[in-house]
Amino acid sequence: MPRPIYAIGDIHGQAAELDRVLDLIHQDGGAEAEIFFLGDFIDRGPDSQGVMERLSRGKSEGRNWTFLMGNHDRMFRWFMEDFPRHDPTLLVEFNWLHPRIGGDTTLASYGIPVTGRDRMSEIHARAREAVPQSHIDFLQNLALSHETPDHFFAHAGIRPGVPLNDQTEGDLLWIRKEFHAFTAPHPKLIVHGHTPVDSAMHYGNRVNLDTGAGYGKPLCAAVFEGPETWVLTEQGRNRLRP
Repeated sequence: MPRPIYAIGDIHGQAAELDRVLDLIHQDGGAEAEIFFLGDFIDRGPDSQGVMERLSRGKSEGRNWTFLMGNHDRMFRWFMEDFPRHDPTLLVEFNWLHPRIGGDTTLASYGIPVTGRDRMSEIHARAREAVPQSHIDFLQNLALSHETPDHFFAHAGIRPGVPLNDQTEGDLLWIRKEFHAFTAPHPKLIVHGHTPVDSAMHYGNRVNLDTGAGYGKPLCAAVFEGPETWVLTEQGRNRLRP
């Protein structure tokens, strides 16, 4: 029997939901369970600071956890640099602090309210003082993807037809249409988030675990054993089929 591995979809600042699904994983796989976090740890939800603290502490404790970068995590990382960078993928009228993106809620969780009267330079200076260096270090060391013998984990997905080891950062963080429209087999089962769905979905060649926590919906945790997939619930495992 293959060793079970676990994955958690987009958290988006929902610290209480993170604790809930970590408890489910602990009940199913114990304290040493191998967990992949699919990115987008911050933005939109009420407690991005709490999520960042929980995850960075788990990393420092040596947990068997792998953290993947989401597009929102990269925006946060770029904002925290000496000179903030704008993500060119965003529509021209948006930046990370726009309410539709959610950076304003992330900074609020660190005690930095963002108003229309603030200059970007002032917000940036306050953020550099308030965000712990351990959180910045955590953001700077996120992986873009991870492979197992049967699975390829990435935040958004992959570009079909491109070898897994040649995927670009932009596609791993942002791709949607081309990836979702592709129904033929990939080299491995792709496990991703990024695009909210009502419940975890298995499409045969990919599994989407973004169940809308960024919009107040329950976070999802799944378990994989070889080709088999389950979603974890308070009642135990529910098999997820294509």
